[in-house]
Amino acid sequence: MKYIVIVFLLQLSLFQSRAQQKEIPVVIIMADQLRYDAIGQYTPNINALKKDGVSFNRTYTASPICVPARGAFFTGKYPNTSGSLINGWVKQDERYRVVKQGTRNLYETLSKQWEAWHVGKQHFFTQPDIEKDPNVNVQWITQKTYQQWLAPQGVKKPGGREFTDYAPELVSGAYTHAKRYTVPVHKLYTPGLRYFPDDFFGEKSAEIIRNHKGKKPLMLATMFMSPHPPFHIPAPYYDKVRRQDIRIPSNVGQWYEGQSPLQLYGLAGFIGSRYSREQWEDVWPRYMGLVSLLDDETGKIIKALKDKGIYDDALIIFTADHGEMLGSHSLWMKMCMYEASARVPLVIKFPRGFRPAVSETSQPVSLIDVWPTLISYLGINGAGETDGISLMPLVEGKTFGRNDVFIQYDGNAAYGSNQRCVVSRPHKLIMDTFRDEVYLELYNVEKDPEEKENLVMKPENRALAERLIGKIKEHMRQTGDLLRLPDDVYQQFLTNYAKLNEKSESDS
Repeated sequence: MKYIVIVFLLQLSLFQSRAQQKEIPVVIIMADQLRYDAIGQYTPNINALKKDGVSFNRTYTASPICVPARGAFFTGKYPNTSGSLINGWVKQDERYRVVKQGTRNLYETLSKQWEAWHVGKQHFFTQPDIEKDPNVNVQWITQKTYQQWLAPQGVKKPGGREFTDYAPELVSGAYTHAKRYTVPVHKLYTPGLRYFPDDFFGEKSAEIIRNHKGKKPLMLATMFMSPHPPFHIPAPYYDKVRRQDIRIPSNVGQWYEGQSPLQLYGLAGFIGSRYSREQWEDVWPRYMGLVSLLDDETGKIIKALKDKGIYDDALIIFTADHGEMLGSHSLWMKMCMYEASARVPLVIKFPRGFRPAVSETSQPVSLIDVWPTLISYLGINGAGETDGISLMPLVEGKTFGRNDVFIQYDGNAAYGSNQRCVVSRPHKLIMDTFRDEVYLELYNVEKDPEEKENLVMKPENRALAERLIGKIKEHMRQTGDLLRLPDDVYQQFLTNYAKLNEKSESDS
């Protein structure tokens, strides 16, 4: 009899938790390498979604590189905590790309009650492999699926050797090797839009929505590859945007006096500094053409939801894993803490039964806050702990429970060239490292959004700089950071660069 009562109570508890849980369609659309300021003239579908949702205008990635950014997004944890620090394509350091075993994630949790699909780029690496984990009931359509579809048709995917060149990369924080990476070369993709990966993913996503039977609510995560290079772009998007149609930021093609010279040791500066502003003016329209393509593919998903009659009841998230420098500060791709690289768009459209108190907010938030927001809004129990916090108080017009956003970078294919950053309104402090050297940058990103004036050497900012350095060090301690910084890092920086300035003056 006692056993029967226990079973009954467990079933009742499960029923009550299910009753409280909002089992509604959940759609996540993630772009790859989308600047926050690219949303506008060429994104009518995303603009319409913004009107129906809440825009988080100061959203930052947890790491400005694909794999750890997604590791943080899907777990709600900082890279230090999740264990996913780098892309990890170099064998010696590939262990640093994998989310630690036992770390709960969005896919694992939602796939228990939702019909779950992943469509598109798959750069979320776990132990065990999430695509083979029997506890994760997700159906996968990935880059491999696209290439399997493409191969029998005798068509090559976009890109190739002509879109790459050599750049240096620090391996294991100890030595440098040369590796080929994408450069801002552009060319028409002649096979056409039908064979382009994002058109394939957009069509598959719309097909999944149309074929959904409704036995379980739909969870669809579409991970587009645009506007990530290579800029091998199909018509009509290759020349859809003309140079005279856009105004590029004033910091494009500019290297500033207070900018970290350590950036020249890596891909972003090594390649980006080769190009003049005039050359970047030719590249920008190609990037914006890919943004337009991304918007049209996003529009396919939204139309399918509306045609199916589930748009109004769906929770829809649109964001990007990180941004793209595209010549800002004379840098290329991402891998740094400037706004163009680390800041991303984030829009959340709620179901019609819920009315947000705000349509937008400028409170700095992190992508690690998205999964906790879903947990909170959907009423999910047993999802595990996260480092992020729910955005629902902001949505409801209440006080947000955190003032600082932390960002880290630990390398691309290999571990090294670490960077740490804190955004503490209205300032941002960046710590750029290469082996034993640390370079500091401090910006008021609200007054100086293009980050042209490094304030860190001004005597009146010493207390501010030391306070923000202290915040970063404490965050590193709490999250078990592998990076070690000298105790007197600020004074060392001032001493090193004061000597350099003195030498430069004497040489002149």
